[in-house]
Amino acid sequence: MVSGDSNSTPLSVLERAEAHFPGQAQLVQRLFYGSDAFHSMCEDLAIAVETLAHIERLPESVREARRQEYAALVEALLKEMGEALAQSKIVMLRRPSDTRPKSP
Repeated sequence: MVSGDSNSTPLSVLERAEAHFPGQAQLVQRLFYGSDAFHSMCEDLAIAVETLAHIERLPESVREARRQEYAALVEALLKEMGEALAQSKIVMLRRPSDTRPKSP
């Protein structure tokens, strides 16, 4: 996550996604560049994580509600992204159709 320090380097959208799925970085990259839906989820995650990191700047009267809202959003996005990663690993095997002519 990006800290509030001026010396910190903001993580890119892709780097944020990879950080949440460290053992699947290559797959994250492939989906990030190959799937508009996954790319959008990564962008949404980056925004939600960044917002969550700065939630303390909000007025105290709404801070906890927003913290819960964005934490739930991050959790839902990570779940959806995890499902997309799992689905991308599935290889559909089809039985080859028998195109040979049958002998009489």
